[in-house]
Amino acid sequence: MASSDNARYPSDALVEPDRRPRDAPERALGDFVVTHGLLWLVPIAVAIGACVAFVALGLLDLIGLVTHLAYTGKTGVRIQRPDIAPLGLLSALVPVAGGLIVGLMARLGSERIRGHGIPEAMETILLRGSRMEPRLAVLKPLSSAISIGTGGPFGAEGPIIVTGGALGSIFGQLLHLTSSERRSLLVAGAAGGMTAVFGTPVAAVLLAVELLLFEWRPRSMIPVAAAAMAAEVVREALTNAGLIHSVPLFPMAGAGVLAPAMIAGAALVGLAGGLLAWIMTRCVYAAEDLFGRLKLHWSWWPALGGLVVGLGGLIDPRVLGVGYETIGAELAGRLAVSALIALLLVKLTVWSIALGSNTSGGILAPLLMLGAALGGLLGALCGGAGEGVWALLGLAAALAGVTRSPFTSIIFAVELTHSVGSLFALLVACTLAHLVSVLTLKRSILTEKVARRGHHITREYEIDPLSAMLVRDVMSNQTTPAALALELRAQASGSPVAYPDETLRAVADRMVLSESTILPVVARGMPDRTLGLVSPLDLLRAHERVLDAERRRERTLDPRRWGMSAALRERPGEVSG
Repeated sequence: MASSDNARYPSDALVEPDRRPRDAPERALGDFVVTHGLLWLVPIAVAIGACVAFVALGLLDLIGLVTHLAYTGKTGVRIQRPDIAPLGLLSALVPVAGGLIVGLMARLGSERIRGHGIPEAMETILLRGSRMEPRLAVLKPLSSAISIGTGGPFGAEGPIIVTGGALGSIFGQLLHLTSSERRSLLVAGAAGGMTAVFGTPVAAVLLAVELLLFEWRPRSMIPVAAAAMAAEVVREALTNAGLIHSVPLFPMAGAGVLAPAMIAGAALVGLAGGLLAWIMTRCVYAAEDLFGRLKLHWSWWPALGGLVVGLGGLIDPRVLGVGYETIGAELAGRLAVSALIALLLVKLTVWSIALGSNTSGGILAPLLMLGAALGGLLGALCGGAGEGVWALLGLAAALAGVTRSPFTSIIFAVELTHSVGSLFALLVACTLAHLVSVLTLKRSILTEKVARRGHHITREYEIDPLSAMLVRDVMSNQTTPAALALELRAQASGSPVAYPDETLRAVADRMVLSESTILPVVARGMPDRTLGLVSPLDLLRAHERVLDAERRRERTLDPRRWGMSAALRERPGEVSG
């Protein structure tokens, strides 16, 4: 285990005054690594965001058109709940027909249109160099419009996120860019798509940071924000109303937000939201495993899932389609307790089975509907605020628990309803939902899909220890014969050198690029003055420091010694034996 003295970790001596000269190389290091190349990514991201907004709004109109044609035989583009009255019992076959078409498109076109899209985007970013197939930009929205328009219990946001990501990736592949720059443009398109659907640009940027970027750097955040802003401008110019209509300001905006009963209720909703996330994840993958045991080809699965959806629609038509109108009714407190119970049970059943069949559709709108229903039910027990208040808390808690993105969930709820006064209660609910989710599930509903394909995704961000430590903190001296032999070997092979005042990350990059396993450390301006050696084992000392911080338990303040210290201050001439 690493020692905690300043000889091993000189940078721990923070109490010493800074005596380094102003022109010292390490003082030239910045908080972020950024180049001027970022400046020309911004206008590209703006163009992507604007284009994605047009595509997203077009997809919403296409979903509305398919819905009208499938259920009424009429034309129209307004998104609304499927009307089963004209077809009666035959309406149960409409989702089956949609499932057959989607299965055929996936089999003949691209298997990557299956599912809700976000896991595919994550996989593309991490494993495919952020390169999406251009045909996905056509097949994914078209298959989703058919799936959702024929009654599929999904939201349009997942497919739009994938479509936006595909457009961003296409832009990136047409230009001479690095994989990291393509990732920024891919995620910029995804954020633009979410903004165009919900009108929540800040939440879209946070979702990108918490879920898709896998880093927190200006080179990625700034283009994503630029795309979201452009998408919001286009959305505002083309439509005056959001898809989810709700009360703009809830009663909890007053002083009652910090009342003990309100905090306790928010905590209860948060715990229940985390439990709901566990149930939803288990149900989806239990359904997927069930379909996997069938002897039928996977292209038939969406049709079987569609049959369950059609029967569920006969029980409660509100479970069909995107459900934005129903979510708005929940937030406005217009649904009775019996309706919330039916909605919660039927929607959970048809959604998990349909999604388990690997048809095309998003998960955000369904989990918002389920979370709002759960919150409304708990609100009937808690009281003390309007039904919409509890529905909002449940909506955000479910989003936080399912996606493991608590900050996105908080800001999304505020942007959706303009209820700034709900921030504290949302923080309580989303934090507890996140806590329950991470304690009960190894992986979220998103990363489980990727894990089942043989890959692992970690969602934890931390400072790279190689970027936080300098060479002089870990380098080995050259006093031993073995070290001298290694130095001579390195010099004979023409290896590059390291400097004591540069970061370990820079040295690690140099080792990889030069295929060198050891570098002599020399003073700047004096290449003949060798100060030591740095090897991969020395680089691991940076990680040793992380392990020490996470595993070593110690008491640095001992109250039992306070009295002794005070006595010694009063009688400094006495020394205790």
